[in-house]
Amino acid sequence: MLHTLKKTIPAGAIAGLFALGALGMSDAQAQQIEIHNTMSAGGSEEAALQRFQEIIAERSDGRLGVDIYLGGQLGNETDVLQLLSLGQTQMALTGGAFMGEYAADYDAVSVPFVFPSWDAVEHYIMETESGAALQAAALERGNLVYLGPQMRAFRHMTSAKPINSPDDLDGLTMRLPQIPVWVDVWEELGVQAVVIPAPDIYLAMRTGQVEAHENSLASPYTRQLWEVQDYIITTAHLSFPWHWVASASWWDGLSDDDRTMVLEAVEEARQYGIAVEMERDDFYREELIKRGMEFIDVDQAPFRQKAAPAIERALADKAESVMGDIDAAIAATQ
Repeated sequence: MLHTLKKTIPAGAIAGLFALGALGMSDAQAQQIEIHNTMSAGGSEEAALQRFQEIIAERSDGRLGVDIYLGGQLGNETDVLQLLSLGQTQMALTGGAFMGEYAADYDAVSVPFVFPSWDAVEHYIMETESGAALQAAALERGNLVYLGPQMRAFRHMTSAKPINSPDDLDGLTMRLPQIPVWVDVWEELGVQAVVIPAPDIYLAMRTGQVEAHENSLASPYTRQLWEVQDYIITTAHLSFPWHWVASASWWDGLSDDDRTMVLEAVEEARQYGIAVEMERDDFYREELIKRGMEFIDVDQAPFRQKAAPAIERALADKAESVMGDIDAAIAATQ
């Protein structure tokens, strides 16, 4: 029913629908688990959510069902976080907004050139004191139960000219999203940052407004950037993961057996999503090469060294445990 309502009722009214409808939900409706993601259909996010849906249906013998909402059907990340906090929806595969909102003191995974591998990112979140504190803050401040991270492919550069070292970045006009820490790090590397909305990236490159941008390989592939860019520089500067979270209000109402079942389903689904993401990243690389883009595989160390002052600024206000836990996560996964 909600899928149809969304087409005719403004997004701002949806929270009210939840609040009114929750009082009159039937037992059958109460067994549905809503799970949200802001990406459109066809990605590794949808693949993971569908796997979660299948596992829950199978292991609950149909007693529980999962409704998947993609493309921000019930609002953006902030809107869904509010619904989760208020207990008006159940789960989300969400981005990093909740860390900035509820656990900024422990958010090291949003800073470029900090973690050299996905394993290090995952270890930091799941195996360190800082990761545990991040999860605790999300629960205390956002009413969110943290269930696990899911990899998004590492982000790289595309450029109209070859980049072999940080020195080649001096004065390069580069599109960046409006994320201050990202802008600061790249400007430390010498680029001239230009904040442009994502839908305008292709046109900005075609008209010469910018010479470069950064994103995962899905971006140059889906935007057909081989028409306006010649090079991909594998800086691997950031893996900005998805996060499986649940509303504590809903979670606390589950039986122990159902919580165990959901945790196991999330673990299997997120690992499946990671495998799909890696396969697609390999596919994008092959297809971009076929379309004429040249990959330049650079040594990341000089980039990280030159960016160090900005990275240190970004981490300076974090909790005391963060720096040591970053080093521990990297050492444990090398």
